[in-house]
Amino acid sequence: MTRKGGAVHIARVVRKYHTRDGASRESVSYLLRRSYREGGKIRHETLGNVSALPPSTLDALRASLSGKTLVVAGEDFKITRSLPHGHLAAVATMAKTLGLRDLLGPACKERDIAYALILARVVHPRPKLATTKWWADTTLVSDLGLEDVGTDEVYAAMDWLVKRQGVIETSLARRHLGKKANPSELAYFDLSSSWVEGTHNELAFRGYSRDKKRGTAQIEYGLLTDKDGRPVAIQVFPGNTADPTAFVSIVDTIRTRFGLDRLTMVGDRGMITSARITALREAKDIGWLTCLRAPQIAALAMQDGPLQLSLFDERDLAEFIHPDYPGERLVACRNPLLAEERRHKREKLLAATEAVLAPVITAVDEGRLVGAGKIGLRLGKVINKYKMAKHFKVSVTDTTLAVTRKEDFINQEAALDGIYVLRTTLTDKQLDGPGVVSAYKDLSRVERDFRHIKVDDIDLRPIHHRLEARVRAHVFICMLAAYVVWHLRKTLAPLTFTDETPPVRTNPVAPAIASPGARTKAARKRNANGDDVLGFRELLDHLGTLTRNTMKVTSETTSEFEILATPTPLQRRVFELLGAQVTLRLM
Repeated sequence: MTRKGGAVHIARVVRKYHTRDGASRESVSYLLRRSYREGGKIRHETLGNVSALPPSTLDALRASLSGKTLVVAGEDFKITRSLPHGHLAAVATMAKTLGLRDLLGPACKERDIAYALILARVVHPRPKLATTKWWADTTLVSDLGLEDVGTDEVYAAMDWLVKRQGVIETSLARRHLGKKANPSELAYFDLSSSWVEGTHNELAFRGYSRDKKRGTAQIEYGLLTDKDGRPVAIQVFPGNTADPTAFVSIVDTIRTRFGLDRLTMVGDRGMITSARITALREAKDIGWLTCLRAPQIAALAMQDGPLQLSLFDERDLAEFIHPDYPGERLVACRNPLLAEERRHKREKLLAATEAVLAPVITAVDEGRLVGAGKIGLRLGKVINKYKMAKHFKVSVTDTTLAVTRKEDFINQEAALDGIYVLRTTLTDKQLDGPGVVSAYKDLSRVERDFRHIKVDDIDLRPIHHRLEARVRAHVFICMLAAYVVWHLRKTLAPLTFTDETPPVRTNPVAPAIASPGARTKAARKRNANGDDVLGFRELLDHLGTLTRNTMKVTSETTSEFEILATPTPLQRRVFELLGAQVTLRLM
C-alpha cells in the first residue's frame, strides 16, 4: 500500500485522567508529526516529542513548518525607508469627512495635485517649489501617485483649480449659508491684505497695509464666512481696493453666483458704508448689520438727541429708532472697560504728541526758528504723528508758537468713550437687542480666520506669484486649507487649548471670558481626561512622528512590506476624535 504526500506539523495532544482520589487532571504534550494519505485515509506518524522546548521555540518551529520565513533579529530585517505619515493621515481623514476631493471636481491628475497642495498647505505651508521638494519625503507622493510631478504640472493644476473656484464656492455657500444650515441668515465679510515679493505682480499696488508693511506693494482679499467663522469664499482684489468696493463685489457674488438672497451681511463700519447701505436699500434683498462711525454717534448724542448718557444709568444696552435711519434699528451699547481703555490711550497719545512738539516750541522760544511759514512747516511734520492734531489749538506768528489742548472738545469726545451704536435691518423677531450685539461681535471670528490664514496655520503671505490667475489660485488654496483647518481645530479641541464650552454671555456687551475648563487646560496642560494638551501646530508636529516604515527581509528570498510605527496614546486619541483608524494609506 502506497503512502501519498506528507506534511510535518506540531500537534497539541491533551490527555485527561483521574487521580486515585477522583480529581480530574490533564496533561499536555507537543508532538512533531507527519501527516500523510494512505489508501484514501489520513494517517499521522509521530516523529518526536518536543514538549520540552520553550514556548518561543515552539512558536518559531510552528511558523517555520507552516511555510513562513523566519529572520534573525538585527541580521535579516532592515528598515529601508521611514516617512512622516501621521499628520497627513489626520488631515486626509478630515478632508475625506468633508468630501473635499469630490468638491474639487472630477477625477484627474490636476485634481490629485490640487488636493495634495491643500493637504501640504495645512501640514507644511511653504512656496510651491519648496512644497514639491518637501512632499517627496512624505507618504503624500506615493499615495497620490505624484512621483514625477514637477513645478510646471503644479502650476497647471493651480490654473485648473482657479477655473473651478466659482463652482466650488457655490457648493460651500449652499452647504453653509443656505436656509437649512443658516437659519439666522447671517453672512460675514471682512478684508485683509498681504505684501508681495518681486516687482511684476499683476495685482500688486500700494494701499493701506493691514500687515503694517508700509511702502510695499500688496494684494487684498476678502473672506466670506458663516456665523461660526467657517470659510466659504474668498475674493482677491488689487492692492489699492477700498473696503466698500470689495463689499459691493461680494454682495454681487452672493446674488448672482450663489443664488442666495434674504441674507444679512455683517461687516465693520469701514466695510458697510452709508453709500453701500443706500445701494442695498434700493436692492431690497440683502440686509445689513454694522456700526456707526464716530461723527454719526456724536450727532445722535447732540442736545435733544436720542443717545443720552442717562440711557446707561441702569443698563449698558439701549435700543431706539431715528428718522435718519429709516427701516433700521439702532442698538447702543456702553462698555465701561472699553471707556477706560480709550481714555487711557487718548491721554498717552496726547502726551506723546506734546513730547514731539516740545522741541519745536523750544526752538521758536529761543529764536532759532522764525517765520510763520517755517514754523508751520516744521509743526506740520510732527503734530499729527499720533493722529491727535484735532485735539490741539495752534497759534502761529513769525516769532511765536502756542499749542494748547482743546479741553472742551476732548471732554465731549471722552463722554462718548466706550459707546458704540449698531445699525441693522434685522427685526426684533429675528434677533433681540442682545442678539444683535452678539451677532456683530461674531465678526471677531473672521478676524481669527485671517490670523490662522496669514500667521498661525496657512502662512499665506508673502505672495511670490506674478500672474493674476496664479495669485488667485494661491489664495484660494489657502482658503480651502483654512476650511479644513477650521474643522480640524473644532474636532481636536479637546487636545488643544481651544475653549470647548465658552460660557454663554448673559451680558453681550461685557468682554468674553474663558470657561473654567479652558483655564484648567491652560494651567495644567492636560484636559479633564488626563490627555496631554498642545497647541494646534504642536499637535500636528507630534502626529508627524507617526511614521510609515518600509521593511526589507533578506534571506533565501527578498521581500518588502510596509508597517506603521506604534502610535502614542495622544496620536491614538486624535484618530478617535476623527472617528477613524490610523490608516496605512492616505487614499
